[in-house]
Amino acid sequence: MKHEAVFQLEQMLKTVAPGELAVVRHGPSTQDGPLPAARFSAAAAGKGRVEMYALFPGIEAAYHAFLADQIVFHHDASPSVLELFHCRSGRVGWNMRGDTAIYLGAGDMAAHSTACCADSHMLFPLGYAQGISFSVDLSCLAAHCPDIVAEAGVDIGRLQRMFCDGKPAAVSACPELDRIFAALYTARPEARRPYLKLKAQELLLYLNEFQSTWKSPTQYVSQQTERIQEIHRLLTEHPERRFTIEALSRRYSINTSTLKEAFKAVYGLPIASYMKEYRARQAMKLLRETDATVAEIAAQMGYETQGKFSKAFKDVAELSPMEYRKLQHGNSKPRG
Repeated sequence: MKHEAVFQLEQMLKTVAPGELAVVRHGPSTQDGPLPAARFSAAAAGKGRVEMYALFPGIEAAYHAFLADQIVFHHDASPSVLELFHCRSGRVGWNMRGDTAIYLGAGDMAAHSTACCADSHMLFPLGYAQGISFSVDLSCLAAHCPDIVAEAGVDIGRLQRMFCDGKPAAVSACPELDRIFAALYTARPEARRPYLKLKAQELLLYLNEFQSTWKSPTQYVSQQTERIQEIHRLLTEHPERRFTIEALSRRYSINTSTLKEAFKAVYGLPIASYMKEYRARQAMKLLRETDATVAEIAAQMGYETQGKFSKAFKDVAELSPMEYRKLQHGNSKPRG
């Protein structure tokens, strides 16, 4: 699934230069949204694309596609502008105002005012992400409410109190969100704006009717997530070494339960599961690009025996290392 998502993003971003954030606006601007003033900050190979659509007075939407580590946003802090972000693939996090950090996985959606995310870092722990956002100026919506939203009796004041007057809110992936967003990701480019207009209204009805399903996401202070990123860097730079949770806890002065919970929140998997998959992905690259034997690769990935490595590799790749190599190189006979 990860390889498919990354491949799709590579195709979508093949015309975007490394280090560039391409922002494309469709239709007239209805408000001063945050994205035109975004400052892009990523690794040398990082890049992204944002396609913005004006829908109604005070309502804009955007498609997001990123192959990067992070983006730095700067925009006005408006307590009346509701920002909704749905994550389709990858992982997305924010270091927001108030030293708060939140993270989303595929299918999750966040809701908060732009006062929370002004001067924020949008993070991509897995190096990629795709999603859709809606920006709704609630003060403008009160004066220019679409007919369907008005007929449904959407309480704009309640939306303001629920999502813009406090901490960020989040809803986990669920069939209702899937139903709302699925058509948007598959819509033809020329049909996107009509679909977005429909779904913006449906989303406002959903927020109004299903507010009880919303919950505050697990909150982490930015210092904690920075330590988790340091731990991740240590683990991935030294896949041949095996670090215990206790050793990492002592080394980075973070208790074991917080370490485990925060790592899973940021990277989507427990440390052991994440590293098992990471080692397998690194081994795939070595099998494709080098003539190293399976035993040599097993040692580089920190496995005591070739047999243990082969079993772990097959759990991830659904092929043995030799089967994977043969599939990549046809009928050639590499050393094994």
